[in-house]
Amino acid sequence: MLWLWLGFIIFILLLLALDLGVFHRHAHVVSLRESLTWSAIWIALGLAFGGFVYVAYEQHWMALGTTPDAADGSLNNGREALLKYLTGYVVEKSLSIDNVFLIAMIFASFGVPALYQHRVLFWGVVGALLMRGVLIAVGAALIARFHLLLYLFGALLLLTGLKMLFFRSQSTDPRDHWLVRLTRKLVPVADHFDGERFITRSPGGNRLLTPLALALILVEASDLLFAVDSIPAIFAITADPFLVFTSNVFAMLGLRSLYFALAQLIEKFRYLKVSLALILLLVGGKMLAVEPLRDWLGSHFHFHLLAIILGILAAGVIASWLVPLRKDATNTPPIAPKT
Repeated sequence: MLWLWLGFIIFILLLLALDLGVFHRHAHVVSLRESLTWSAIWIALGLAFGGFVYVAYEQHWMALGTTPDAADGSLNNGREALLKYLTGYVVEKSLSIDNVFLIAMIFASFGVPALYQHRVLFWGVVGALLMRGVLIAVGAALIARFHLLLYLFGALLLLTGLKMLFFRSQSTDPRDHWLVRLTRKLVPVADHFDGERFITRSPGGNRLLTPLALALILVEASDLLFAVDSIPAIFAITADPFLVFTSNVFAMLGLRSLYFALAQLIEKFRYLKVSLALILLLVGGKMLAVEPLRDWLGSHFHFHLLAIILGILAAGVIASWLVPLRKDATNTPPIAPKT
């Protein structure tokens, strides 16, 4: 099992190295066409990995699928593992989309030029993968020892879904965030950008953080905040550490390219937040009532769950395109101008 984990991590590191060191070696403004192309590539890689998941669990490579899944008590064969992986991937991908709205607000507030946004997003995703790896490892260990924790996660998802559905969050200036104020007190910060650099030097030779570094700090903090929702959501589907981690990784890898596509279309997806709230309610309810739901839906339980989640997402997208935007709608976060 150790070799499987090491092989996967090395594979992901190679993909990240190719991304930053080859394909995005030089700073440039990512166009909508390039964004959509790379989004399709990352999604294709995530779906292709599903084929590996099926074969690995069907053949029980390195003991995969030989221990009961703490989320539902079943053994994961190839079909069940694939469905759980795809469901987790879709849920994590959809919840990460909500983070795009907050990242757009951060970039707009700090005036981050579009030329440097990819660099912030790249290192933001690297940090997010490390944080989620730790959270997943801790969560899997706790669930293995305390099964009742799943019900606590379920209740948390229900509360979060209801809050997202019925309460509008107050927009605040990211520059006034307590983390930014604390950073400015502890470390000197320059008042200007220095290209893609996170650290610059003053005329006197002192090292200073740039506004780009402050934006990166808030991007990392925003992902940690969203992980509070997304990690319990994936554990509602499966507690298998390999399925949880791999679905999270592939969902996060495409976030950078997806951002550049969605940031230009935020107004078009105003009902997506409703879809995300309903998904949280669905997976939270599934976590609290997994036994009666599985008895009711039978062996195709996870297939139905995946189909419902895709249907909810599709409904949100279709409603966003069909229902005209009110002229007085002002809840859309501003987007940083392309400079």
